[in-house]
Amino acid sequence: MRITCLNGWGGKLFDTLRPWLANAPPDVLCLQEVIHSPQTDRDWLTYRDGDHVLPQRANFFREVCAALPDHTAIFCPAAQGVLWDGDKPVPSQWGLATFVHRALPVIGQVQGFVHGCWSADGYGEHPRPRSAHAVRVHDRDRNRPVCITHMHGLRDLRGKMDTPERTAQARRLLALSRQASHQDDLAVICGDFNVEPGSETLAILAAAGMTELVTDRGFAGTRTSHYPKPGRFADYMLVSRPDCVRAFDVVRDPEVSDHCPLVLDL
Repeated sequence: MRITCLNGWGGKLFDTLRPWLANAPPDVLCLQEVIHSPQTDRDWLTYRDGDHVLPQRANFFREVCAALPDHTAIFCPAAQGVLWDGDKPVPSQWGLATFVHRALPVIGQVQGFVHGCWSADGYGEHPRPRSAHAVRVHDRDRNRPVCITHMHGLRDLRGKMDTPERTAQARRLLALSRQASHQDDLAVICGDFNVEPGSETLAILAAAGMTELVTDRGFAGTRTSHYPKPGRFADYMLVSRPDCVRAFDVVRDPEVSDHCPLVLDL
């Protein structure tokens, strides 16, 4: 079973991401920073937050669905606000999505918030609501259940330091994973956590018996050349049973986002 985790950067590099996904589709794709704008057929809209201005693929969710036609897609919005078509505001939802190949039976799932709650009237001030999603699937090849949980962790304008909000977020993420899984399941927890390797978030997950693969296997970071800032870590993949890992990679070529995809083979 192949599990891929990626912050999709709002689809900014979708022309590169689309063929990469289509050529080697994972069994499960955990995708963060997903845009869904059901009231427009525009290809691109603009996100504006003060001096933070980014192009956004207006229907990123629908387009990934089209790139993975053999997958069941679940979109988990965290907030609803507006993107801009010139001077025209366009309602848009922002969150994460999980794509599961139809050959994998989904035998359980949990969707919830690890920070805040659903915001229907705008994205709001930072730190903004954050959702998470867990799916429990049956791996037919190995005849075992696997529980996969992912989130997009809080962005703090001050940086990636430990905060009480991030500590609470980590505990909620772990609780959500446990809610979706059974005691003997092979568990995977992943996502763009927005923290450094020595963070309390990773310590909480390690204390629960999870092994983190990015740092454990000596990768130097998870950001691509599209990310100019000095911090090179943001994304992590953890497993409850490292002996079940056949292969793990932080993919640097092609660059499909300002984050590297994390690819796990079980």
